[in-house]
Amino acid sequence: MGQQEKVSTSLAGAVSEGISASLAAVDAELDRRYPGDPGTRQPVHTVYVPGNVFDAGTSRSWGDQALAALDEHAPDAASFAAVLGLSDDLAEDVYGRVRAKLEREPVEDLRVDFEDGYGGRDEDQDAARAARLISEAYAHGTAAPYMGIRMKCMESAVRDRGIRTTDVFLTGLLENGGLPDGLVLTLPKVTYPEQVSAFVRLLEAFEKAHGLDAGRLGFEIQIETSQSILATDGTAAVARMIGAAEGRATGLHYGTFDYSACLGVSAAYQASDHPAADHAKAVMQVAAAGTGVRVSDGSTNVLPVGSTEHVHEAWRLHYGLTRRALARAYYQGWDMHPGHIPTRYAAVFAFYREGFEAAAKRLSAYANHAGGDVMDEPATAKALSSYLLRGIDCGALDTAEVDALTGMTRADLDRFAAPRRGDLTVTTDR
Repeated sequence: MGQQEKVSTSLAGAVSEGISASLAAVDAELDRRYPGDPGTRQPVHTVYVPGNVFDAGTSRSWGDQALAALDEHAPDAASFAAVLGLSDDLAEDVYGRVRAKLEREPVEDLRVDFEDGYGGRDEDQDAARAARLISEAYAHGTAAPYMGIRMKCMESAVRDRGIRTTDVFLTGLLENGGLPDGLVLTLPKVTYPEQVSAFVRLLEAFEKAHGLDAGRLGFEIQIETSQSILATDGTAAVARMIGAAEGRATGLHYGTFDYSACLGVSAAYQASDHPAADHAKAVMQVAAAGTGVRVSDGSTNVLPVGSTEHVHEAWRLHYGLTRRALARAYYQGWDMHPGHIPTRYAAVFAFYREGFEAAAKRLSAYANHAGGDVMDEPATAKALSSYLLRGIDCGALDTAEVDALTGMTRADLDRFAAPRRGDLTVTTDR
C-alpha cells in the first residue's frame, strides 16, 4: 500500500464542537419525535364488530363465512383467479394461502365497536363482557393478534359515555388477567389536538390508579373530519395530534365515509380512491413518517353478498382498492364484512408474491456488495427488508424461502429494517 497523502484542514476542532453543541437540542428533538418504525407486526386489516354482537366465536365465524363465500362463488384457484385477474403462476399459490389463512388466522385485528356500529342498550355490560371474552381468548390462544375497542369520541355529547366505557373495559381486562400485549384502543372523530391530550390524561389517570407503567396504554387516532387534516390556522392538525399523544399514538386510521361526508362528497362517490381521500391520506402519511405511528386506509361499503355476479363485482372492487392502497404504502385497511376477507388476503398475498424474488435479490446484492442493474441506497435496503418482513408476518411469504434467496436470518432483516439513526450500514450474520 502506497504512502498516504497528507490531509490539511483549516478549522480548529472547537468549530465542530460548537456546531454540535448548538444542535444538541435538535438532536434530542429528532430522537424524541422521530424514533422510526417500532419494528412490530402491523396487521393488514382491522375488522369492526358491534359491541352488542361480539362474542367468543366472532373471529372463527368470520373465517367460516369467508370460506363459505369462496366455496359458493370461487370454489377453486382458477375461478378465483379469473375473477381477480391473477396470473396463472400465482393462482394456485395465492388461493391456497388464502384458504389456509382463513382456517388458521382469519382476523388479524379486531375492534369491538361502541361508536357508529354499536346498537346495544347496556353499554356497561357489553363493555365488561368484551373485556372478559377478549381476556379469555388470549388465555386460550384463540385471540386475533390484536384486539380492543373503539369507544365514543371526546365530543361533549358523548364524552362521559366514552370515558366510562374505556374505564369499564380496561378495568375488566385487569380483573380477568391483565392487559394483553395485543391490546389496541381506537379514539374516533378527533377534530382538535386538545381532544387527544384529554384522552392521554384519561389513560394517565387509569395507569396511576392501577400502578401501571407510565405509557403502557397507547391508542389509534381516527381521522374522520376535515379539521383533523387542516386546522383553522392552515397547519396540518394531524401532525399536532401525534405530538399531543405524547408518544402514545400507535396509528392513524382514515375514516372513508365520515371524512367524505364532512367535505360534502355525494354518497355515490364516497370511496377510498376519491381525490379528497388521497389528499387526506397523503397528509396523514407525511405527518406520521418516521414517528413510529402507522397509517391505515379506510374501507369500502360495497358488500360481497347476494348473487355470484354481484359478489364477483364487489370482490374485484375490494381487491383493486386494496392493491392500490398497498402500492401507496398503506399496508392496513378496514374490512366491514366476512366476504371482504378473501380478497383482502388475495390482494396482500399477490402483492408480496409478485415482488418477492426481485426484492430478495436486490437486498442480497446490496448486503453482499454484489452490484447489479439497480444501484440501491441504504434507505432502499431498509424498504426492501421491511417489505419482506411484512410478507412473512401476514403469511404471504415463508421464512425459509426468504432465507434461501437473501441468505439472511430474520434478525438480519430486522436490523436492515430498523437501523439506528444515522447508521444505515448493516452487515449480516453470515
